Parts: sequence; structure tokens; C-alpha cells
Amino acid sequence: MTELRDAAMTSKAWPFEEARRLLKRYEKAPPEKGHVLFETGYGPSGLPHIGTFGEVLRTTMIRRAFEVISDIPTRLICFSDDMDGMRKVPGNVPNQEALREHLQKPLTRVPDPFGEFESFGHHNNAMLRRFLDTFGFEYEFYSATEFYTSGQFDEILLCAAERYDALMEVMLKSLREERQQTYSIFLPLHPETGRVLYVPIKHVDAKEGTVTFDDETGREWTVPVTGGQCKLQWKPDFGARWAALGVDFEMYGKDHSTNTPIYDSICEILGAPAPEHFTYELFLDENGQKISKSSGNGISIDEWLSYAATESLSYFMFGKPKTAKRLYFDVIPKAVDEYHQQLRAYPEQTLEQQLANPVYHIHSGEVPASTMIVSFAMLLNLASVAHADDKEALWGFIRRYAPEASPETHPDLDAAAGFAVRYYNDFVKPTKVFRAPTDQERAAMEELSACLGDAEKALDVIARKNAQEGKDMPLPEVDWHDDEFLQSIVFAVGKIHGFEPLRAWFSALYEVLMGASQGPRFGGFIALYGIDETKALIADGLAGRLAD
Repeated sequence: MTELRDAAMTSKAWPFEEARRLLKRYEKAPPEKGHVLFETGYGPSGLPHIGTFGEVLRTTMIRRAFEVISDIPTRLICFSDDMDGMRKVPGNVPNQEALREHLQKPLTRVPDPFGEFESFGHHNNAMLRRFLDTFGFEYEFYSATEFYTSGQFDEILLCAAERYDALMEVMLKSLREERQQTYSIFLPLHPETGRVLYVPIKHVDAKEGTVTFDDETGREWTVPVTGGQCKLQWKPDFGARWAALGVDFEMYGKDHSTNTPIYDSICEILGAPAPEHFTYELFLDENGQKISKSSGNGISIDEWLSYAATESLSYFMFGKPKTAKRLYFDVIPKAVDEYHQQLRAYPEQTLEQQLANPVYHIHSGEVPASTMIVSFAMLLNLASVAHADDKEALWGFIRRYAPEASPETHPDLDAAAGFAVRYYNDFVKPTKVFRAPTDQERAAMEELSACLGDAEKALDVIARKNAQEGKDMPLPEVDWHDDEFLQSIVFAVGKIHGFEPLRAWFSALYEVLMGASQGPRFGGFIALYGIDETKALIADGLAGRLAD
């Protein structure tokens, strides 16, 4: 443990860097509350999206890194701002017309358009918890509605009333002059309609803990700031929550970064030190636009999990959190294969390298072995040429390639085979475009086909390539099941036929034979698909039968 902690104290992996920064907060004395509190926030105005998951995952990675370098206990809370008024009807939910009459009501007082829960807020909270539970996160779920209405925020709300002028001074500096005239940190709930009101506050009585205002009809009301009859505007709410709960760490997206000084000031005015923060870059959809809960662009968690295992999504989230990421379906195959590459590398790495490996943070140091003996990209190509409708079609080839493999002994591979068939049929098959070969490509593919299964011709083409390059090298041992031997044949044919650059030869193979512009190593594909099957595929491609 000492060796691990020492290595973690110098690791350049971003979770450890953030953990060390947080540890400095308590280098003189441990927290009086007895633990370090991590928080993530969720605005349930729409269905939870993948960015919300990323926030909880990354915070968890920092939490686990902190637990390696410190003995101070930790907690993680996921706080839902479900008392916010519904500003607009999300475009990706049913029964939208019925929701319009509930605009501006707290989300926990808006009927559930899906008819499953007591409110729209409760529905979205349940969806978030289900998603987070899928990944096994350890967290505590907090509801703003519960905290406001139960009185758990009463103390901080009374403090806000007492220090109203100081809080308003911070907020007014950040607002346009027109907005300043009507702004208040308090949003009262109308005693009759229940709507969250954005109205000027005529008077704040700190002694009584009340606010006085006129509603939209001009009627004057005085209500307590406590007991769920008022809530705070979202920026003051952010800082007040930090103060009320004693939050030590929270991360949020770049779109919040300009508000950080405001959040910190609010927290400090209310009597608590501001937490440490971490700002991450935003996720973008296929068109480079920020993903949004209300518009439903980008990928949902459920959609990703339809095509790949949970760990691949965690891998995607780990990399470069301060760099904007395009998050669309075409990133999934790469994430799957890179995740398993890191799994395979982990056992042979030094401790320092392991701590920098994403899989250490994905699995909190308990890193499993990979059973993916065939890459996801290769499975996609196999699904393409085999016209696979289910994973059993792929297993017929896999068993021949690796007789020791089975769904029971290689569960990662079995799951990936099913995912690959689904991904192929949904995304690859509709976009396949075959083309006819050029004369140069035709001649090369004919020679490649002739070499497959014929040791004399295969070794001859390799020897000719070596002579062309002026290399005096021993010829490889013939092994028709060996990826490297088969790749050396493919490589040699491309060189002999003058492809420059050589990647043009590999592109031609995939464009003519698979209707795609790229793919994994072709030698590995031949080993998996089979010699006779590949020769038949080449014949069909040269005859133009694959496009039928």
C-alpha cells in the first residue's frame, strides 16, 4: 500500500492530479465533518444524457484516486435540481400538449408524460438512478424538492435572507442593467398556482425570514423563505448548496466556468469555504453542436449500451476531459478496441504505467483480464462478409480461428459478437458502397488469391518483395492460421504491384471487397474468415457480385 500511495503521489494521471489538489485542502487538519464530500449536480429538465453519466464517472475516478492517497473517508452525492420550474416542454417526450399548462411549475409538480411516476421530475430522477446503478456507482441521491420542503435548507435560506444585500451585490454585478431592475436571489412559489415566480421582491424581512412581492396580477403576497415556499435562483442555489452541505469538490462543464467566481462568492458569504472545482470540456454531436437533454441530440446511455459494454463508455469518458469530444455512434468501435488494448497491456506494465492506464481508473484498481481475442473492428468486417444476423454466425468462424474459445470462456468476446452484429446492421450495412477495382487493383487481388493456400506462390511473392527492397531476409515459416504470415503475403503483394502509398492497397481491399474505406489488418481478417472463404470473396468482388 505504501508503494501504491507513493506512486500515486507523483502520477500524472488526471484523477491523481485532482486528488492531490483536493488533499492540500486538509493538509493542516482533517475536515470537521469527518469526511470529504464530492458532489455532482443534475438538472432534470429532460431525460438524463451521457454527459451526466460522464460527470459522475469522472468524479468517482477522482474520489477513488483520493482514497488511494488519503485515509480520510469520502462520500459522493448526486444532487437533482428537481424544484426548478419547467421553462419549456422538452422535445423528446410524449404528451407535450398536456405539459404546456404546467410550465413554470417545479418539475416535481409536473405530471409525468410517460405516466409511470408521480411527476416528471420523479421520472427523470428514476432514470438517472437507473443509469448510474447500471455502472455500479456508489453514491447518495439528494432531491432539491426534498431538501427545500423538509426544512433541511432552512438554515441556509435564513442566512441568505440575513445577508441578502451582500449576495445581491455579487449577483447584480453579473447582470445586464435591464435584468438588474427585477432580479432577486429568491424565487417565491405562488401560494395558489404553485408556479415558480420570476418577480421583483419588494421587501426581505431577515428577522421574520419572509419575502414580499406582487404576482403577475398585481396582488401582494408575503411568504416564508423556508419550508419549500421559496427557492434560490440557480446561480445562488449552486453556491448555497455548497455551503449547506459542506461540499469539497464538484466538477462541471465549460459552460459553467465563467460563473465559478459567483458560485464561490455566494458560498463564502454564506459562511463556508468554496470547494475545489474541475471544469471539463463539452460533448458535441455529429454536427459539432453541444449535446442537450432537451433536444436529445448525441447518444444516450441506453443507445451506447445497445452497441457496446459499459466499460467502453467509461474508457471514452476517461480520455482528455479538458478537450471537447465528438460523441456519436462512430466513436464506439474505436473505444471498444482501445479499451481491450489497454486491458491486455496492463499486466506487463510498471506500477507507474498502470496508474496512468485508463483501465486502472475504470476498475478502481481491480483490473480484469480481456478475453477479446478478436477485435470489435474485425467482428464488424466478419459480420459484413458473412451477412450475419446473429452472433452464432460469427462464432462459427471464431471457433475455427480459436478452437479453445467459447461464449463461456470468452464472455467479453461473446458479448462483443452480439454488439457487432447489431452495430453492423444499424450503421455499417446501410452505408456500404462497393466499387469496381482498377486494373492495377484487379491484378494485385488476383495474385493475392493465387497465393492463399499455395505455399510456393506465397513464399515467392514475399521473396520478390524482399529482393525489390534489397533485403536479404529468411523467408517466414508457412502457417495459414498465423495472422502475421498472412499479413506478410498481403503486404508483399501490395509492394510488388507498386501501390504508393501502400495504404492505398489496403483501402482498395476494403472498398472492393467490403464496401468500406477502412478496416483492421487484412491478414488477421483472412485468418479469421478462412483461406477458401477469402478466395471466394475476392472472386465475387472482382466479378462485381458483392454489390448485388
